[in-house]
Amino acid sequence: MTDANEAMLVCMRGIWKQFGPVIANQGVDFDLKPGEIHALLGENGAGKSTLMRILYGLYRADAGSIAVGGAEVAIHSPRDAIALGIGMVTQHFALVPPLSVAENIILGQERGLRLDLRTAEGKVASAAKRFGLSVDPRARVRDLSVGQRQRVEILKVLHRNARVLILDEPTAVLTPQEIEQLFETLLRLKTEGVSVVFISHKLHEVMRITDRVTVMRAGKVVGTTATHQMSPSELARMMVGQTIVGVSKPPRTGQGSVVLKLEDVWANDDKGVPILKGVSLEVNTGEILGIAGVAGNGQTALSEVLEGTRPSTRGRMWVCGKDITNASPDQVMQAGVGRVPEDRHESVIDEMTVAENMAIEHIDEFSRFGLLRHAQIRQHAERLIAEYQIKARPNDRVRTLSGGNMQKVILARVLERNPRAIVVSQPTRGLDISATEYVHGKLLEQRQKGAAVLLISEDLDEILKLADRVAVIYNGKIISVMPAEEANPERLGLLMAGVH
Repeated sequence: MTDANEAMLVCMRGIWKQFGPVIANQGVDFDLKPGEIHALLGENGAGKSTLMRILYGLYRADAGSIAVGGAEVAIHSPRDAIALGIGMVTQHFALVPPLSVAENIILGQERGLRLDLRTAEGKVASAAKRFGLSVDPRARVRDLSVGQRQRVEILKVLHRNARVLILDEPTAVLTPQEIEQLFETLLRLKTEGVSVVFISHKLHEVMRITDRVTVMRAGKVVGTTATHQMSPSELARMMVGQTIVGVSKPPRTGQGSVVLKLEDVWANDDKGVPILKGVSLEVNTGEILGIAGVAGNGQTALSEVLEGTRPSTRGRMWVCGKDITNASPDQVMQAGVGRVPEDRHESVIDEMTVAENMAIEHIDEFSRFGLLRHAQIRQHAERLIAEYQIKARPNDRVRTLSGGNMQKVILARVLERNPRAIVVSQPTRGLDISATEYVHGKLLEQRQKGAAVLLISEDLDEILKLADRVAVIYNGKIISVMPAEEANPERLGLLMAGVH
């Protein structure tokens, strides 16, 4: 090892990883200094998550070396990584909801059969105080907010004496206030000498919180630089290999007439407990109404009720004056509603081709005397593939597409019908910067055509960028509706947390 390498806490050299024909990492070098916050950027499929999964022992590299603290190491499992002081917090928390915070943190760490819970609670409380993580050791995890659960996950890693904390999209499900608390925690950890790898698509967060940034593209490192020497547009260009032209919202002209209307709509969850509680909304022609809220406050049920996949127990819904209360998905579509559900994989049939998925909702238009007209299905797909810039061929299985291209298939299928109203839920979740800009452009295009768009998103930046009005949903109720120009992250964040 050279002196330069010894100065690094983590030194990954020549990392290769291949999955079948796909090379995820191609000779990647990555360094992490002691006490730094280092961003790892790249489009989906760039190889950044694979690289960190190798560092945490979830994958094993096909070639290359890893050194920690100047000594070369072999990391075959997360247990090896934890022993070396490396911890990882993903978007999907690995907590046991019925147990307390303290029990979750010490789970799997205590030796022997007896558990001294009071001592454990004391240790957890002192660790929480040291790292500035506000959390009650005795609270049940099931009663915590998403932000509090994330703090428990971070505390669980730090309780195991981690020197390296890997955070994968840590702000995706947090309110602005919770993001501020997370950033305060990360800055405190930095002063304690903990190093943080920060994986994110949100460039303004990267600019604000990180010391250095490494950009990956197509499995390779494009460059590593001090964050302050770059701008968000320069980072975006490094990520995609070309300049990203961001979309902007043209001003609205006039009020428009009501297209989509909900009046006192109630619905139950799968256990029969009310999850929507008297929702009333109106969406007008040429308008995007954004629904902001923390995950689990009824957004999914709202989109399902509007799509016809979940019954309402009370209230009415109309599209252009036509009652669609508890209509079937087909009837909702016939009434002029375009539906883009939050789980894109549930919106397509994986084993069918791109062409078949594009035609499936209107298959009667592509058949004659009970026989499918395959040439017509193919021509229809070729036209939409060209129009929506989809990187696929008509006969490709839709499961082989990237998330961005799969979302384009769904958008093409929905938007080609020129729907009067569009219900779109989490449209850019998991998409990279270029695919996100494309989806945003298409939604604004529909707004300009006069469609009424109901945009349900947990991404506040997306809501503030696209919406003309913003409604906040909390605990199944719409607690506030305001013009977009009156909305800001602080105000929305408080409302999303239930603070009026």
